[in-house]
Amino acid sequence: MTQIFSFPAVATGKAKVLILGSMPGIRSLEKQQYYAHAQNSFWFIIEELLGIDRNQEYTQRIRQVKMHKLAIWDVLQACRRKGSLDSAIEKDSVVANDFGVFLKQHKQIKYIFFNGAKAEQEFNKHVLPMLAGEFSHVQYHRLPSTSPAHAAISRQEKLRQWQIVKACLNENS
Repeated sequence: MTQIFSFPAVATGKAKVLILGSMPGIRSLEKQQYYAHAQNSFWFIIEELLGIDRNQEYTQRIRQVKMHKLAIWDVLQACRRKGSLDSAIEKDSVVANDFGVFLKQHKQIKYIFFNGAKAEQEFNKHVLPMLAGEFSHVQYHRLPSTSPAHAAISRQEKLRQWQIVKACLNENS
């Protein structure tokens, strides 16, 4: 199994909210785009929450995400995985992204939302113990995964639960 690598963060210094996945799936890695699988609900939800047209070119969507003070990244920088499922990530291959540096460069981030349970688990295991107390102001919240593999919850229910992202972005705007 070959090592796979996530993408650089989508963020500006003005970002207030960070959405974290675990590791991009095969389709996203092939296209070098966050949430590129056609059945992933991420861009549908972002369109509903922020009015960013999910059918626009990826670079346009990313530009608008940044304008909304939203950041996107993954907990893992690298791992070995067969296929796209989080459950297939080889535990001994996990390398986390450097959140200490990232959060120092993005001091406005107040909220970190996990796109699913695996992102939260990996963050709590590999990142949270390394973060200094200077980041104690950051609030964490797990959201239902937008992955098509997480079909137990409807797209509309996912959207309902993701409304908190919009509320946090609008807080003290």
